[in-house]
Amino acid sequence: MQIIVDIGNTDAVFGLYDQTTWQHVWRTPAQREETAESYERRLRLWLLEASIPLSAVKSTVLSSVVPGLTPTMRAMLSELFGFAPIVVGPGIYPLLPIEIIRPHEIGADLVANALAAYTRYQRNCVVVDFGTALTFTTVSGAGKIIGVAIAPGLKTAIRSLFANTAQLPEVPIEVPTSALGTSTTHAIQAGVILGYEGLVRSLLERIKAELNGDCIAVATGGLSGRIPSLRDAFVDIIPSFTLEGVRLIGELVRTSTT
Repeated sequence: MQIIVDIGNTDAVFGLYDQTTWQHVWRTPAQREETAESYERRLRLWLLEASIPLSAVKSTVLSSVVPGLTPTMRAMLSELFGFAPIVVGPGIYPLLPIEIIRPHEIGADLVANALAAYTRYQRNCVVVDFGTALTFTTVSGAGKIIGVAIAPGLKTAIRSLFANTAQLPEVPIEVPTSALGTSTTHAIQAGVILGYEGLVRSLLERIKAELNGDCIAVATGGLSGRIPSLRDAFVDIIPSFTLEGVRLIGELVRTSTT
């Protein structure tokens, strides 16, 4: 069994993978001030509830876009399982079958998304990740990351309104029945949620046009299913796609170093 960890700006996601399937996926807030001991207690509890002994975990892989949490999580995994995790970063990118632009700038999660897409589809593909940021990572059928587009995520946009205005509340991410808001909550949902539908469709159209229409799209991230009207824009909606990419990176690194 493997423990795969993906630390984002909002959540730390832990996946338990057993040979061919994801057995469990757990989410917890990515708190920069939390200690290794705190995360260890949480992971121990999850494994206990799943009836998984620590000895059953044979490898761990860590991806993080939060530098302040990376050493904390690395130390926790090393202490808990007795061996160091594979940490996704520029040092191991040459071992991957994809060409990565600006390896010291691109986020580890975007590399994982690109590898997962290349491995699964073997053709031009845009991975739209609905997280703290809304990212569009395009990888070619030849295995080259062609480019990335980044916008604020859904929750980020709503929280920005809440934090920077005196009278606008933080509202739930729910699709309104109309673009004509009849209350403050409804108005924000109409502007942000319906607006993001247009943003996603517009960017996908532009990306596909630049690739002469030869491109598919897949959605991932914790909010990837929150706008049902976008389902037809994607060949797949796979919330655990980034975890799968991190897992694949771990496999390739282990294979290359044994």
